[in-house]
Amino acid sequence: MADQLELPAYARSLGLALTGESEGGMPVLTVDFGPMVEGRPQHFHGGATAGLLENAGYAALRTALIAAGRDPVLKPINITVQYLAAGKSQASFAVGRITRLGRRNANVSVEAWQSDRSRPIATAVMNILMV
Repeated sequence: MADQLELPAYARSLGLALTGESEGGMPVLTVDFGPMVEGRPQHFHGGATAGLLENAGYAALRTALIAAGRDPVLKPINITVQYLAAGKSQASFAVGRITRLGRRNANVSVEAWQSDRSRPIATAVMNILMV
């Protein structure tokens, strides 16, 4: 699974990586805390958190599409992020879950967390056009 995915340049520039683990068959992404993702001192920047969520959502969708033998171009319709807690100066993780996969569009929900999987720091809902 993860060996078939390649993260885009933006994800790599933030320091995002595949953990090699999966949750429900979907890849888990991670990012270590550092200067590329720091906003206010010792906290993740909201944009970096959103970038982690977005890339985890696309990774989940690409995983499902590869499994189905499909390779469409993905175009975001909208992405809604909810910030639930401040990301502290430690590694963050995220995983996407496909809620609907149609012929032309997909809906994906994503969660990001740090040390405790049951306490997400942010969530996102993504609606994606596939052409």
